[in-house]
Amino acid sequence: MSYRYLALIDASRRWDGTNLPEIQARLRMTGMRECFTSESIRLFISAETPCQPLPGGGFAIGHLFSRTYSPLDAIDQLSALSTNKRLHEHIVDDCWGEYLLVQSDAEQGAVTITRDPSGGVPCVYSIREGSGFITSNISLAARPGLYRKRIDWDFIAQCLTYPNIKTRRTALADVTELLPGSSLSIGQRNLATQLNWSPWKFVEQERRHTNLVDAASDIRHAVASVIGTWANIDESILVELSGGLDSSIVASCLKHAPAQVTCYNLSTPVPGADERQYASQVAAYLGVTLQTEQLDLDLVCSDVRPIPDAVSPRMGILQYAVSKAMEAAARRYGASSSYMGAGGDTVFGLLTNAAPAADAIRERGLIGGFSAIKDLSLLHQCTMWKATRLTARKMMRGPRAVYAPDRSFLNTSLVVAPAEAHPWFDAPSHALPGDRERIVDLANNQLFRDIVYRGENRWIRMPLLSQPVVEACLRVPSWMAIAGGCNRSAARSAFADVLPQGVLNRRSKGSFVGYLGSLFRRNKNQIRHILLSGNLHEHHLLDADALTRFLNAELPPRDKSFTRILSLFAVENWLEHQD
Repeated sequence: MSYRYLALIDASRRWDGTNLPEIQARLRMTGMRECFTSESIRLFISAETPCQPLPGGGFAIGHLFSRTYSPLDAIDQLSALSTNKRLHEHIVDDCWGEYLLVQSDAEQGAVTITRDPSGGVPCVYSIREGSGFITSNISLAARPGLYRKRIDWDFIAQCLTYPNIKTRRTALADVTELLPGSSLSIGQRNLATQLNWSPWKFVEQERRHTNLVDAASDIRHAVASVIGTWANIDESILVELSGGLDSSIVASCLKHAPAQVTCYNLSTPVPGADERQYASQVAAYLGVTLQTEQLDLDLVCSDVRPIPDAVSPRMGILQYAVSKAMEAAARRYGASSSYMGAGGDTVFGLLTNAAPAADAIRERGLIGGFSAIKDLSLLHQCTMWKATRLTARKMMRGPRAVYAPDRSFLNTSLVVAPAEAHPWFDAPSHALPGDRERIVDLANNQLFRDIVYRGENRWIRMPLLSQPVVEACLRVPSWMAIAGGCNRSAARSAFADVLPQGVLNRRSKGSFVGYLGSLFRRNKNQIRHILLSGNLHEHHLLDADALTRFLNAELPPRDKSFTRILSLFAVENWLEHQD
C-alpha cells in the first residue's frame, strides 16, 4: 500500500464549487473518497490510507505513534492540548511515525500543513493566492484537471549539474515539495514555510552521549522499538537483506515479530555484489531460509519505467532492476510490507575521512583527540603520522562544499544558478566538521524516498530513517562512531549480542558497479541514440561531441565515469515518460 490523498485548499474561502462534482466523480473512479470537509479544506483519501481527526479540527494522515511506541489516538490522548500550536509542537517533539498534519484556523483564515521529520508521507503542493491542492500523488491532481504537467527546465539543468541533492523544488513547474520536518502555512495572501524539526538540536553538547555503552543502549532501544512497532501492524514482511550491517540490524529486530518474515537477497551474474554468505547467517538467526535471486543482466534500458507520480527524475536503471525484482518477490511471498536498511550508513555515522578525529580534538582536547587519531589509523589501516596529518588538514580547511557541481557531458555554455540550500544546511557557527557532513548526508538521504518503489499494494518501511532512530544516532559524537577502529562502532556495539560474528566484524561491502558496467556495455548503442535524439539534446543541455566520443570508445577497466552517462539517461528517461 501507499499513502494516497488529495486535499483541496482554499484559505481565502473563495472556493468555486462549480467543478466540484466532476472532481469528486473522477477521484471516486481512482478509489478515493471524501472524508473531511471544512470551509477551507476538502480531503480525499484512499481506503488503505490511515486518517484520524485531531483535537480542535484538522486531521492526521498516515501512521502516528507515541514515544511509548504504541499507536496514538489523537482525540483520546491529545485532547488536553488546547491550541493548534501546542498540539503541533507536541506531535513534532514527542510523537513519531509517518504522518502529515493538516490544521485549519478559521479565525485567521489560514491552513497549516506539517510533514513528519522522516518524510514517510509524500507531500507536494501547488498553491496560488491561498487556493490550490496538496497531494501525495501528482496524478490525483492531474486527472480531475487541477494540474497539467509542465517541465521546469531550469530545475532540469540544476538536476543535471547537482545530481545528488534534495531541495523543495521539483521538475514540474508550479509544483513544490514540502520537505520533511517542515510546515507550510497557507493564508489568504501569503504562503510561508517553517522548519519545525532540525537535526542540529540533537548534536548540541548537552545532548551528546559521553560513553559508548550509553550510546549503544540508546541506539538499540530506538531501533528495536521502532521496528517492533511497525512489525505489530504489518501482517507479512519481506526483509531486503543485503548482508551488510544496516539491513542485518533491521532483520535482527524481527526475530520475535508476530508477522510472517521472509528474508530476500539479490545478487548479480557478475562479481562484486554476492553477499549471500552474510545474509544467510542473519536469516539463520531468524530461523528462516534465505530466499535469493539474481538481477536480470538482459535488462533493456528502454524498458525502464520511472516511479509512477515521481515529480523529479531520480530512478536509475539499477534502482529499476532492484525494484522490479523486489516487487515480484513481495508479490510471490504475499508480503504486505518491505523492510530495508536504507540510510543506515549516514544515520550510524559512517564517515570515510578524518572528520571524526578533528571533531574529537575540538570537543575533547588533545588527549581525546589522540585516541581518535589512533582509531582513525586503525580504521583506514594507515600510519599514525598519516592519520595525524589528515586530521590537521581537516581542521585547517573550511567546511566542505555542500554541493559539488558535475558539469561533465553538459553543454559548456550552459549557465546554471546555484542549487537551493536545504534548510538543514543552516549550521551554527560552532558546528563540528563531522556533524556538518553527517547532517548534509542526512538531508540528501531523503532521496531514498524518491528512488524506492515496491508497487501500490505494499508499504515501504525504512526504520533507520525514523525520527527516534535518527535522534538517538545524532547524539553519538562522530569520533565515537569509529571507536576501536571500526566504522559505525556504536551501532555494532548495540547489536553485538545478536548479529552473527561474520556480519558484525566484516569490513568489506558489496558493490553493484560491475553489474552496472555490464548493463551499460549491453545498452550503449541504445543509450547513445536516446541521449543524442532526446529532450536534453533538443534543449541544448548536453555536450553532444563529448558524449559521442565517450560512447564510441571502449570503456577502460575500472573506469566508473559511465555512471554519469547512466544518470543522464535517468533524467532523459523520466522526461520521456511525462504526459
